[in-house]
Amino acid sequence: MGSKYDVLVIGGGNAALCAAIAARRGGASVLVLEGAPKFYRGGNTRHTRNMRCAHDAATEILTGPYTEDEFWEDLLRVTGGQTDEVLARHMIRESKDILNWIVEQGVRWQPSLGGTLSLGRTNSFFLGGGRAMLNALYLTAETLGVEVEYDAEVTDLVIEDGMFLAARLKRPIKGETEIRATTLVAAAGGFEANIEWLKQYWGEAADNFLIRGTPYNRGSILKMLLDKGVQEVGDPTQCHAVAIDARAPKFDGGIITRHDSVVFGIVVNKHAQRFYDEGEDIWPKRYAIWGRLVAAQPDQIAYIIFDSTVVTSFMPTLFPPIAGQTVAELAGKLELDPAALEKTITEFNAAVRPGTFDHTILDDCRTEGITPPKTHWARRIETPPYLAYPVRPGITFTYLGTRVTKEARMLMADGKPSANMFAAGEIMAGNVLGKGYAAGMGMTIGSVFGRIAGREAAKHARN
Repeated sequence: MGSKYDVLVIGGGNAALCAAIAARRGGASVLVLEGAPKFYRGGNTRHTRNMRCAHDAATEILTGPYTEDEFWEDLLRVTGGQTDEVLARHMIRESKDILNWIVEQGVRWQPSLGGTLSLGRTNSFFLGGGRAMLNALYLTAETLGVEVEYDAEVTDLVIEDGMFLAARLKRPIKGETEIRATTLVAAAGGFEANIEWLKQYWGEAADNFLIRGTPYNRGSILKMLLDKGVQEVGDPTQCHAVAIDARAPKFDGGIITRHDSVVFGIVVNKHAQRFYDEGEDIWPKRYAIWGRLVAAQPDQIAYIIFDSTVVTSFMPTLFPPIAGQTVAELAGKLELDPAALEKTITEFNAAVRPGTFDHTILDDCRTEGITPPKTHWARRIETPPYLAYPVRPGITFTYLGTRVTKEARMLMADGKPSANMFAAGEIMAGNVLGKGYAAGMGMTIGSVFGRIAGREAAKHARN
C-alpha cells in the first residue's frame, strides 16, 4: 500500500465499489478497505437480486415505464412521508442514469422474475444475482487500478474539526498501520449484526432476531463517525426487516430464507391469533413491514398458514413447509393450541367474500366482519394438507446513519458540511428511508450515492 491516497473507501459492497470506481474514473488514487475476508466480501450486496430505478420507457428487461413521480409516490407511501424530499428526489432523478452506468461497469441484467414479486416493470434483476454483480464491480475496479485490502478492520478514524486525516487499521497478518488519505468515503453498512447495540433499542427481543445479511456489519465505522461529531439521521429502531424462516441461521441466511407466501394465507402468532392484514398492498411494497410486525409478537415468532392449493403460487425457499392433514395435526407440529388455530381459521373462512382472485393487482377477494381484515387476495383455507412456515424477524439493515448533502458529503453536528468526508449506502440510508421499504431501494441508494460520493471525493482530492 502506498503511504497516502486521494480517496480511502471503507466498505466492500455495492456502494463502496461504485464510489471507488467513480473516484478512480475521476482520476483519483483509491484504496478500498473491506473488513471481511475475500470470500465474504461485499456486505449485504451478496444477497441482493435487483435494483429499483426510474425509467421513461420499456426496455429489454423492463416491461414498461416507471416515472420519477411514480417512484416518489411509492417511496412516500412506504415511508409514510418520513424521508428527506430533496435527497430522495435527487436520488430518484439520478437513478435513471444508473441503469446504464452500472452496465458500463460490467454488470449484466436479466428479465425480471414473475410470481408475487410484481417487479417486471419497476426493478432490474442482476444476471447471476448480487454475487455476480459484485464480482463484476470488483473486476472493473481492480482493472482501473483501485487497490483492495481484505480482513482490514478499521480500529480508529483520525478526524479534526470535521476533516478526515487518517484511518488506523488492524490486519490479521500484517499487523497495525495508519493510512492517510485526502478524502474519506464511508460505505461500511449499518449495525444490524451488532446484537448488543440492537438490544439498546429493542431490549431482550433482539436476541430472537435473525440477521439476513453479513455478520460483518457491526456498525463500528458508524459509531466512530457519530462519536467524532458527524450528525446522525434516522430512528435507531427503524430498519429493513422481513419475515424469514425461523429455521434460518443466525447470520447470513440471505434471500433464500425469505418468505413471499404471506398474501396467499394468514399469519398467526404463538397464541394462534392473526395480528395484521395479510393483503394490505402489493407484496414488494409490504414485505418489509413483516419483520417489525413479528418482532412485536410474543417471543418474536409467527406462522404463515396456507393450504395445498397455493403451494406453486410463490417462490419456494430453502426450508420446506411443515404439513398436517388436519388443522389440529398442523397445530401440534407447530406447538400451537389446536382449538385456537381451528377457531382462527374457521372464523377467517367464514369472513371470506367471493371475488376474482388476481395476485398482480389489488383484487376484490376480501373479508368482512373480522379484525384484522384481509383486504385483498382472501381465499378460504380448507384443502389439506394444511401447511405452515415458522418465521422470525430477519434484519437486513438499520436506518440510523450519517446525515449527508446531495453531494453525499457528511454534515457535522454543528450543521456544517465536513471538509472531506462522504458517505454512501446503508450507512446513510436513513436520509431517504425514515421507515418502511420497497424492493430494490437499498441498491438504488448504494449505487446512486456511491457514484456521487466517489465523483465528489475525487473532485475534492484534485482540488
